[in-house]
Amino acid sequence: MDVKTMTVALAALLLGGNSAPQAAPAAPAPAPAAPATEASIPADPALWVVKDADTTIYLFGTVHALKPRLSWFDSAVRKAFDESGQLVLEIPLPDPAEAQKVVLPLAIDPDGPPLRQKLTEADRATYVAALTKLGVPAAGIDQFDSLEPWFAAVTMAQIALQKAGFTPGDGAETALDKAAKAAGKPVSGLETLQQQLGYFHDLPQADQIAFLVAGAKDVDKFDSTINAMVDKWKAGDAEGLSALMNEDLTSQPNLYKVLLVDRNARWADWIDNRLKTPGTVFVAVGAGHLAGKDSVQVQLGKHHLTATRVKY
Repeated sequence: MDVKTMTVALAALLLGGNSAPQAAPAAPAPAPAAPATEASIPADPALWVVKDADTTIYLFGTVHALKPRLSWFDSAVRKAFDESGQLVLEIPLPDPAEAQKVVLPLAIDPDGPPLRQKLTEADRATYVAALTKLGVPAAGIDQFDSLEPWFAAVTMAQIALQKAGFTPGDGAETALDKAAKAAGKPVSGLETLQQQLGYFHDLPQADQIAFLVAGAKDVDKFDSTINAMVDKWKAGDAEGLSALMNEDLTSQPNLYKVLLVDRNARWADWIDNRLKTPGTVFVAVGAGHLAGKDSVQVQLGKHHLTATRVKY
């Protein structure tokens, strides 16, 4: 998963909880939902299953924010969900008020120099130009100066997501969470919000800045990139999605290890342990975790477990 993909994924999750700190400018309103009379758009994203004699664990790769009208929660995905007695997400969808309490201490740097002073002259120009292209006024850019570099990157992606017409209300996690609660299924997370944000907050400052600058450099490509990712996801093209996501992962190996490889290994440990308890579980995580050479499925192989693609 490349840097901009990881930024998009986290931005969508935080956007879903409306957890951006008050220091950051509000993102533009999302594009209006399509009229209910418009036909839905077919989507058949990839689904895998891991099982033993008395336990079944479905693995579903999600996109955290989507455009309206995508018809993905049907067919084999819906059947697997309905069979499951438990929903497990990356993190439980955060309550906005509680999320603010978690995010603020990690997102704001009250003692360090202003964010722009942490950047080289060239990187500063790239960063300011990106925010300007996204419609952030000069006063808003000033407000960004109190943010940690990683969260400035995420907030920038939040704005870009909304401008591109993607909303967390149409995202896979929101639909799954709503369906689980309506059916009385317990919902839990592989991580807490504190843990997930901590991975970013604890990155060395140089990595956070690289994270920010990479996103700023690609701001013009954001719309085409996220749409290409969703197209691969809709088609169930896991390998194509992996190739798109992993196109530049060698450029920031520490980010890749912390945000993807290590987490995939821990999630594989969780799955291995969960197989010891009978039942059926629906696990939904970002699609980038279920593709590529360091995917959850590859990590499961180290436990002598096989994830089988569900054909539909």
